[in-house]
Amino acid sequence: MPAPLLIADVPWLLYRSFFALPKSIVDAQGRPVNALLGTVNAILSVVDARLPARGVRGVVACTGAEQADYRVRLYPAYHAHRDPMPPELAAQWEQAPRLLASLGWTVAGSADLEADDVMFSFARAEQERDRKGGRALLLTGDRDLYGAVSEQVAVVEEKTAGDEIGPAQVRERYGVDPEQVPDFIALRGDPSDGLPGAPGIGSKTAAELLRAHGTLEAVLLAAGATPGAATASGAGAAAVVRAATVMRPRIAASLRENAELLQTFKLIATLQRIDVESPPDASTDFAQGAITAREMGMPRLAERLEKQVRA
Repeated sequence: MPAPLLIADVPWLLYRSFFALPKSIVDAQGRPVNALLGTVNAILSVVDARLPARGVRGVVACTGAEQADYRVRLYPAYHAHRDPMPPELAAQWEQAPRLLASLGWTVAGSADLEADDVMFSFARAEQERDRKGGRALLLTGDRDLYGAVSEQVAVVEEKTAGDEIGPAQVRERYGVDPEQVPDFIALRGDPSDGLPGAPGIGSKTAAELLRAHGTLEAVLLAAGATPGAATASGAGAAAVVRAATVMRPRIAASLRENAELLQTFKLIATLQRIDVESPPDASTDFAQGAITAREMGMPRLAERLEKQVRA
């Protein structure tokens, strides 16, 4: 089995580390470096957990826009509930590419799309690499990326660095296949992105509907909605009668009344692919990373990296 490419969600790691680690972790000038430290340590924890038996063939650190403009145009409330980035985090956000690149990791991003989309693109490029294809691990806590999972692509969570979430685990957690994740998010909603989903439909009902009908569009048709229309009429009205035999009237009504919005939510939840090339094999450059960590005021990280050089 080939060593996988590790693809890291840098915005998620930076945010998570900034709020999880003490702000007292500072450089020589007293500026917080907790987000930078936590991000690198999280990536290293996955690399270390997979050594020496399997390893990774390289690391891609993905960044992107805080929210893609096209998603905001589709639904202005997308991400609107989120607080502005704290200045102390914004400063570390700007420094992150330099630190990550010094470790020999590929830093890739998009000015228009989000890190999720960049990660998805590298995962698919790795899956299609050469004739046999490669394998990819996605380091993230964002479950939108369950939609990128395949037989060759898995999600690995930082707290369980050795465990992989493949298609079977997605089905176990969500009750749907990975390719149905955007449909599932549209129906159930995603509070972290500000998507409310369909009123009265939770995770269990969303999964049941998708197992029965396959796609959001088929669910809406079964409820009596027609594509692009929020209410049913004419031939659609007959479908309402049929729908009552397979789904509760309250659920069918919620779907019909919110059909257009739910289709918008699916568009928002669908990961977008951009043109990227899968990077060549590259080992982590612990020596240069240690030098940069010291320059940026993180002596303990530098010591950890220097130990790897001597190992």
